[in-house]
Amino acid sequence: MSKHSKYTIRVYRGQPGHQYWEEFECTLTPFSNVISSLMEIQKNPVNKDGKLVEPVVWEQGCLEEVCGSCSILVNRKPRQACTALIRNIIKETKSTVILLAPLSKFPLVRDLIVDRSAMFENLKKVNAWIDSDGAYEKGFGPKISPAKQEIMYQLSTCMTCGCCSEACPQVNDQSDFMGPAPISQARLFNANPIGKTQKQNRIRPLMEKGGISDCGNAQNCVRVCPKNIPLTDSIAAISRDSTIQGFKDFFSFDDRD
Repeated sequence: MSKHSKYTIRVYRGQPGHQYWEEFECTLTPFSNVISSLMEIQKNPVNKDGKLVEPVVWEQGCLEEVCGSCSILVNRKPRQACTALIRNIIKETKSTVILLAPLSKFPLVRDLIVDRSAMFENLKKVNAWIDSDGAYEKGFGPKISPAKQEIMYQLSTCMTCGCCSEACPQVNDQSDFMGPAPISQARLFNANPIGKTQKQNRIRPLMEKGGISDCGNAQNCVRVCPKNIPLTDSIAAISRDSTIQGFKDFFSFDDRD
């Protein structure tokens, strides 16, 4: 393609109950990505029919694939819009038409914006944090081996972007499955020496409806994760921990909090 080639951004936009496709023509510039294309449309929101329309709305934050806020469907695949380079997409698809749509597994707000509150509520369910009250009085914590640090770091890169839930067939209107991300975050905080002391508080919610047993092992999640987090490894690890916790709870009723 020449430096000044044209390409078409086709956006599935609108509000709940009224969504439609609208096309915009953009000029290819060096390092153009989906976000810069949307910014170009925002500056001059004229569609391919020559009609002045409302600018497309979307979410963005860091623009370096760290915050996870710009998750959308690009050519029907969940990914981060900020790292979706136009030239690469055209080369891969051999088409100058690029489809953009909002994630479908979360309530639509408008255009490309969805409400991902459910993901954050699920993080609360599994206590995805470490209580630090009084930690400054206790001195240094236990040492963590480099091997465990490497695993924990990889798990910690989760952006709560929603791509894994979007790709998961078990996350749908007919299921209560919370998705892979909260499960992996439970594994992260259970691996921490301090977090391990509250391991049962993370495992027990995952043993309930919508938890680990609702995973269908489709493995779509690990294929679309922008950070290449080993989500299926986390699901397997939490499944083992859930079985162990189940035996503990069955034989030791007095140990319950």
